[in-house]
Amino acid sequence: MSHTKIRYAVVGTGWFAQEAILPAFQNATDNSQLAAIVSGDPVKQKEVGERYGVPAYGYEQYGDLLESGTIDAVYIALPNSMHKEYTLRAAKEHIHVLTEKPMAATAAECREMIAACDEAGVKLMVAYRLHFESANLTAIEHIKNGKIGEPRLFNSVFTQQVQEGNTRLDKDLAGSPLMDIGIYCINAARYLFRDDPIEVSGFAASNHDTRFREVPEMVTAVMRFPKERIATFTCGFGETSVSEYRVVGTTGDLKMETGYTFRGEITMSLTDKDGKTKQTKFPERDQIGPEIAYFSDCVLKNRVPEPSGLEGLADLTIIEAIEKACETGRAIKLPPFELKPRPSLAQEYKMPTVSPPELVNAASPGG
Repeated sequence: MSHTKIRYAVVGTGWFAQEAILPAFQNATDNSQLAAIVSGDPVKQKEVGERYGVPAYGYEQYGDLLESGTIDAVYIALPNSMHKEYTLRAAKEHIHVLTEKPMAATAAECREMIAACDEAGVKLMVAYRLHFESANLTAIEHIKNGKIGEPRLFNSVFTQQVQEGNTRLDKDLAGSPLMDIGIYCINAARYLFRDDPIEVSGFAASNHDTRFREVPEMVTAVMRFPKERIATFTCGFGETSVSEYRVVGTTGDLKMETGYTFRGEITMSLTDKDGKTKQTKFPERDQIGPEIAYFSDCVLKNRVPEPSGLEGLADLTIIEAIEKACETGRAIKLPPFELKPRPSLAQEYKMPTVSPPELVNAASPGG
């Protein structure tokens, strides 16, 4: 490319975009630049645009922005059901795409996005922030190096309270516990086992809370992996905040508390074959700046990103199978997955934490 910095438009200015994505650009200034925002809210357009000193566009102006020559990439932070449309439109104008997870509303949409970006010759990456985070990458390395023997089982709980009216409770926007937070558990099992499941079972449950008219309150899933390994997890939107996983091996185990967080420190407990447990605390760091810097590097050096569209497609394929298992009460066999690189410690970035600004017409899922 003719310049050394990738110019981004952040599309969507909801809670996560304001809380984490937009502030993270200050950590990626070597090769990345925030050049525009896109929002459907005139108040956000004015106040957020002025805060970062960039032009603000409405959704109806998205096409004009893509054709303007002022951006090289979009970071899509819209509701899940909108990812495909905004990706296809960007690819058509030869604009690179970094999109939040889940990659799309369905596996079929993921395939369309991959095909469109391949045809246009643009990069496509899914924002799996933990693929660049120190604690999770260290866990991968410990398990790979045999610190717990042969990994046999994975178990995880990821729950939180989500308030009435949040988009995560809207089925039409492809919200649900599986899509929003269960995907972290699925992805973690895959990168820790360094493999993909071959069969899943699932159970959904809801109380009588009116929040769960369209999506279940909680989902529990069982995933069978090759080599007769089992992964289980529960994700939910009606419980207190819990974010942890544990991998049990033949000679030891590894536990991660607040394993999926982007705020606060992460504690890893590694128990070896002698029964001795060592705790390591990983301080809070910016997890979004690394995604941006890494993706810009891939664009500038013409490299395929590791968490590519194939990573997003794999998780959506698994989510759809779990949903089918919940509906039918039967175990669902999975097709073979296309081989792709797995995250490794070589992708670790250490960037200082960023302070969230005052939110404009936005709130966290829990309010």
